[in-house]
Amino acid sequence: MPETEPRFAKVPQVTLLFWGLKIIATTLGETAGDAVSMSMDLGYLAGTAIFAGIFLLTVAFQIRARRFHPALYWATIVATTTVGTTLADYATRSLGIGYAGGSALLLLLLAAALLTWQLTLGSIAIGTVDRPRVEMFYWTTIMFSQTLGTALGDWTVEATAHGYLGAAVIFGGLLALVAAAYFGQKNFRPALFWAAFILTRPLGAVLGDFLDKPIDAGGLNLSRFAASAVLGGIMVACILVFPQRAAERAH
Repeated sequence: MPETEPRFAKVPQVTLLFWGLKIIATTLGETAGDAVSMSMDLGYLAGTAIFAGIFLLTVAFQIRARRFHPALYWATIVATTTVGTTLADYATRSLGIGYAGGSALLLLLLAAALLTWQLTLGSIAIGTVDRPRVEMFYWTTIMFSQTLGTALGDWTVEATAHGYLGAAVIFGGLLALVAAAYFGQKNFRPALFWAAFILTRPLGAVLGDFLDKPIDAGGLNLSRFAASAVLGGIMVACILVFPQRAAERAH
């Protein structure tokens, strides 16, 4: 008996709430990842192993789910940001390839994931994310984008000497330009969505660093655990208070 086509995708509608939660999630990923690898002194490799396990578990539940569940979806997003933080730090610092090398490598992996997705299934639009095969491409792409964002954020802070807030302004400005292009035309919206999605990660990364890095390094020197708890609380409150609907399935 053929499988009934779902009406909705297993991802949320793209609204202001979506983008707000995405930026909070990426900021949380930075503070929580650093809390485990640095504050708990477990190191980047051990932190990556811990968060990779959480990521695989949440993705498994997400793929097994029959419909969109806001709490499960955003838990999976947070899992990608935390493992992305520790994995990028391990690649750029422990392996010694540097921010430029790490960013270039991750950009190639991300481009390969998107291209393979497009060539295999014919579309990278989020409205097609409704079955396990598509979800595998979706979460692989997100994983690479979150890891790239950490390396790109650190590289920008180091290369421009504008500090964390300066880097946040740079990425915020780029995000605004992509948003303007998205609403200004309809031909390249899937690609522009992914460009915006990718840019939210380095934006969140530099905001997270601004919260917890030492004052003499340009940060506020807040506790990584406290900052993570507050950001997580804000996310939970938003999920509980503001309803989210699943995106319409693309035809």
